[in-house]
Amino acid sequence: MTARIGVVVFPGSNCEHDAVEALCALGGSAELLWHDEASLRGVDGVVLPGGFAHGDYLRTGAIARFSPVMEAVAELARAGGPVLGICNGFQILTEAGLLPGALQKNRGLKFLCATVELRVETTASALTSLTAAGDSLRVPINHFEGAYTCDPATLEELRAGDRVVLRYVDNPNGSLDDIAGICSPAGNVVGLMPHPERAWDRLLGSGDGAVLVRSFIAACAGERWPAPHPAAPADPSLPASSGARSGP
Repeated sequence: MTARIGVVVFPGSNCEHDAVEALCALGGSAELLWHDEASLRGVDGVVLPGGFAHGDYLRTGAIARFSPVMEAVAELARAGGPVLGICNGFQILTEAGLLPGALQKNRGLKFLCATVELRVETTASALTSLTAAGDSLRVPINHFEGAYTCDPATLEELRAGDRVVLRYVDNPNGSLDDIAGICSPAGNVVGLMPHPERAWDRLLGSGDGAVLVRSFIAACAGERWPAPHPAAPADPSLPASSGARSGP
């Protein structure tokens, strides 16, 4: 059965159609969900796309985390459902407490729009199950506040829990520990700053993002990814709603 994937649209989102096109082209079925809806309409997984939700007022994702749809996204995450945040979507996931840490302004205070090289660090996530650890992927970035940061204890938890999903080979933005993407303890919630949906076909400059999109589609279709190497705590610890921001 084809996986049904919801792509949430916030005021200011601008990558939702890119996500829908990539998901549909690579075997999934995608539909747009307005941020003000309290239901996910029974979809199998959710993508929070890139853009500038609510104009990035206050902080990136700080207002979007209060959208009614985020209650349902948190419920899906607690139930083990796949949730993917790309760029602004990653920022929203950290603000909602569904992933730890925060995204701060890039080193040098410059907006970055370039294709970068990523290294797959683990296959134990809904985004990387079809890859191999050590794979090198060329995927574009497009952000101003994309430098990942967290406190030392959180960083140690991410490392020990096999939760650093992707790292930059040549760090473009000053991200802590070269981190480009992380996941929840069970691997079902994933956030990354690069845009795999803009690299699913070689006509776009790189097709390397296709394996990531296909991995997420497979997760939404019910195929399980490898368990993290250490024992992962149960994800009922995820907030019941768009709760307190996690970060330094």
